Amino acid sequence: MARTVQETRRTTEYVDRDADDYPDSTAPADTILARIVWFAGGVLLALLALRFIFSLLGANTSNGIANFVYDTSHPFVAPFFNLFSYDNIQYGVSRFEVYTLVAMLIYGLVAAGLAYLVTISRRSA
Repeated sequence: MARTVQETRRTTEYVDRDADDYPDSTAPADTILARIVWFAGGVLLALLALRFIFSLLGANTSNGIANFVYDTSHPFVAPFFNLFSYDNIQYGVSRFEVYTLVAMLIYGLVAAGLAYLVTISRRSA
């Protein structure tokens, strides 16, 4: 019994299309701006996460990396310092910074809201 193999060739056709061809598509400016918002929010959240982990593990503040993270993230965490009426929960040199977690939550919500606001013009009604 002989087997026959048939080869088929697929051709790909590239067609230039405008954004008007797709009514639900995102305009390029909206997409780029939303990506910039998410990138900036992600960098800020990563910085705050590093701050939280460093303080939880009791990182040495005289170390260059830990000092950079603390100094850079301080302006973003400072509005939340006295949010709660208790002192930092401290175990030896490590601290559990609740205000850093709250700052991460708030800035994450702000980034999501801004990204939504930037792309709201393309949403269908």
